[in-house]
Amino acid sequence: MSISASMVKELREKTSAGMMDCKKALAETNGDFDKAVDWLRAKGLSSAAKKAGRVASEGTVFAVSNGKAGVVGEVNSETDFVARNDAFKAFVAELGQVVMANPASADAATLKMKSGKTVEEAAKEMVATIGENIVLRRATKYELQGDGVVHSYLHGEGKIGVLVEIGGADTAETRAFAQDVCLHIAAMNPRAITADQMPADLVAKEKEVLTAKAIEQGKKPEMIDKIIEGQIRKFLAESCLMDQAFVKNPDIKVSERAKQAGAGTTVRRFTRYELGEGIEKKVEDFAAEVAAQIKN
Repeated sequence: MSISASMVKELREKTSAGMMDCKKALAETNGDFDKAVDWLRAKGLSSAAKKAGRVASEGTVFAVSNGKAGVVGEVNSETDFVARNDAFKAFVAELGQVVMANPASADAATLKMKSGKTVEEAAKEMVATIGENIVLRRATKYELQGDGVVHSYLHGEGKIGVLVEIGGADTAETRAFAQDVCLHIAAMNPRAITADQMPADLVAKEKEVLTAKAIEQGKKPEMIDKIIEGQIRKFLAESCLMDQAFVKNPDIKVSERAKQAGAGTTVRRFTRYELGEGIEKKVEDFAAEVAAQIKN
């Protein structure tokens, strides 16, 4: 039986399931609308789409590496309770391995899990099983460029994940430095590797804020530029990885720690993910919720 666009649209409006899921449901049931609804319900896909509107700001960050490649990513759930669920943990762990084994350009609609389902399909099934929205929020994969090592670090049971690519000889000293710099990045959250890599708009905004603050404090106009110049130098030293005081030994800078690892050891790039950063969390007003229930 031919499945028309209007049939798919009607089923989607009734169930809130995805368009492709609706089309598949109609195909599986030979166009029988009621059976298609039941098919979606049985697969858990009807409710999954409705749950997709909920804010998912909990979950976990994952980080995996093997020296030659690595990935750091974030999968969100609605509650911390689900983030501790064994099935959720297993899904995330397998997802990390799947991303590692495929090109960085692959996406959730094409990547395949062990079950043969795509990552996207497996996530929908997980939503139906646990009863919460799950969001595959982001992921970054590095593949080693030249000599060196790719290393990852996971902090706080998935609260912060760090991925770095270190240039230089692949030695025990380089790997020790890679671990140290991951720990440092997790703790200090640098914004760039060196001052020349700091985004110009970020520096300009900082200057604007500092200038307004100096004027508010009544600093002499002829002294403001010199004051701001010194404050920007401090800002860059505190915000750029190689100029920061090394977290495990504040008497030296990260750049000096790199020299200790061997000549030519550099940090080529890094990515730091913190769970839930940038997500606007829904603030629950418990008293208002109770009052609304009583009213109804």
